[in-house]
Amino acid sequence: MSASHTGACCAASRDAMPGEEPERQTGNLTAPGRSDLEGGATAAITGSRLPVGAPGAPFDDSMIKIVGGEFLMGSDYPRGFPLDGEGPVREVGVDPFYIDATAVTNARFAEFIDATGFQTEAERFGWTFVFHDFISEETAKTVTQAVAGSEWWRRVDGGDWRHPDGPDSSLEGRMDHPVTQVSWTDALAYCEWAGKRLPTEAEWEMAARGGVSQAMYPWGDELVPDGVHMSNVFQGRFPTENRASDGYAGTAPVTSYEPNGFGLYCVSGNVWEWCADNWSPTFHQHPNAPRDNPKGPPGGASRVMKGGSYLCHSSYCNRYRNGARTSNTPDSSTGNLGFRCARDA
Repeated sequence: MSASHTGACCAASRDAMPGEEPERQTGNLTAPGRSDLEGGATAAITGSRLPVGAPGAPFDDSMIKIVGGEFLMGSDYPRGFPLDGEGPVREVGVDPFYIDATAVTNARFAEFIDATGFQTEAERFGWTFVFHDFISEETAKTVTQAVAGSEWWRRVDGGDWRHPDGPDSSLEGRMDHPVTQVSWTDALAYCEWAGKRLPTEAEWEMAARGGVSQAMYPWGDELVPDGVHMSNVFQGRFPTENRASDGYAGTAPVTSYEPNGFGLYCVSGNVWEWCADNWSPTFHQHPNAPRDNPKGPPGGASRVMKGGSYLCHSSYCNRYRNGARTSNTPDSSTGNLGFRCARDA
């Protein structure tokens, strides 16, 4: 994440209850990028590529067809983040496409690695970002760097997709959880192997809304309708106390909550999801900006992320809303960032 987009986040000022409106939003950080640590590796590393539809790629039947058409994209939510460029709400047209019902799981990503020998960027860099609560006491003895102003994010040597919480962690019991610690570049390589692609931001948001126009969340306007948790987000005092009343402190299995109206699971919370688009907070606000299958601006240092994660909290990062958005540099990987795939209809 570029320095201009990072900002310093403060902890929650009070214990926000489920469904509560945010009291204040004091920062703009969702997950650190590699440039957020002084002296950290910043050069992009291009992983091995395979042709689209490579032999052995898992052509599965778990994709959902979205018929396309026009929808209202974005948000004018008054407590959103102006620097994110959520608004204005605008009518956007999207051609028919397919999108995965779930985020790519650790099991499915392991198939890709086994078939190709691909090395993720976190593995090549030799380190990644881990939320402080998930670092073991033994690994914590070796952790010497944190993100200034957001010290809950720690640089952990030896962390990667197989060891998402550090070198002494594993995927045991988490094969049906979303793969994390994958960069945009890693996600793109997986998609190419699988004969798919990353969704555009417009496709992702249209699919996430589930056919309900301008609802706050994929299921409606209440975060916890009738006391039922519909997503995996942070409850308690961020970043020191997570009550995990939705059932999970970290990632959850990809089908843990009710799907939206189109049959997509966990598009709000759980893990942030990479989109294909280059990031800009203002490109879409131009009067002549594309409204038919928009794909964001040409070039740019960061890529769009959508959906929020298990670390999103109403007091500082309520970006688990449909219209919310943020970005990160394409070489960055964290413990709350994954992806799902799309393809043309």
